[in-house]
Amino acid sequence: MASHEQSYRAGEAKGQAQEKTGQMFGNMKEKTEEGKEKASEMGKNAENRAHEKKNQTGSYVSETAQSAKEKAGEAAEAIKEKASEMSEKAKEIAQAGKEKTGGILQKTGEQVKKMAQGAADAVEHTFGMADIDENKDRDYPSNK
Repeated sequence: MASHEQSYRAGEAKGQAQEKTGQMFGNMKEKTEEGKEKASEMGKNAENRAHEKKNQTGSYVSETAQSAKEKAGEAAEAIKEKASEMSEKAKEIAQAGKEKTGGILQKTGEQVKKMAQGAADAVEHTFGMADIDENKDRDYPSNK
């Protein structure tokens, strides 16, 4: 009987070993599933964070681009205003120069005209071609 008892114990040990093995495989399978789920969750979290970072970066880039665009517009407007002011100032300076030059030319023209009239009168008197009425007022020998 010893062999029957040994056989029984061997079978019992084998059954216990199989049960333990089954439990270990079950535990390992559960741990593997948990690991898969955890890895999947971590992957999804990483993907979500990546999307958030991308959106934040995109927003930052978009905001930066918008800010740069606004600053460029402001600078262009300031340049336009400055150019307009400079143009107006140049017009004022040109007008003042024109008025000054016109006044000088008018005075010069009047002076030249008076000088020419004086020269013409002198020539007429020299040759005796002056108006007779004009000669009456003057003390010429022909009027005496």
